Amino acid sequence: MKDTLIENNPRQAWMSLLAVAPEGRVATLLDAAQERPAFTWLRAPEIGSTMVRGRAGATGAPFNLGEMTVTRCALTLSTGEVGHAYIQGRRKVDAEAAALMDAMMQTTLAARLRTAVLAPLETEVKHAKSTRAAKAAATKVDFFTMARGED
Repeated sequence: MKDTLIENNPRQAWMSLLAVAPEGRVATLLDAAQERPAFTWLRAPEIGSTMVRGRAGATGAPFNLGEMTVTRCALTLSTGEVGHAYIQGRRKVDAEAAALMDAMMQTTLAARLRTAVLAPLETEVKHAKSTRAAKAAATKVDFFTMARGED
């Protein structure tokens, strides 16, 4: 059960967006928008696995679905803001860029980064979702029952 909605928690919203971004896209947008500030690693990017849990029908008892590879890291800017990242797969560069974005979004650069990085990313992710949904909808088969005429 969610305690808060993403709309009520901006950090949760940008972290979610950074986690689902295509490979290399966050770093590309960030480098185009802003020079990367100096930072110190709290936890350098490392690859591991995490257990993915699910619920049957989204309401049943939780069960272990399987393990998934993740890359995580944490850093702190020279001004004190801390950034974290957990990215699906083996993508150390993407985890670093996401953690840097997380930390920078807690500074006065947030409005500029929201426009230059997060807005284009959100548009791209929504477009990819709608394209995937349209492709899936095109394969939909409607089944119906025909009366055979025998009584």
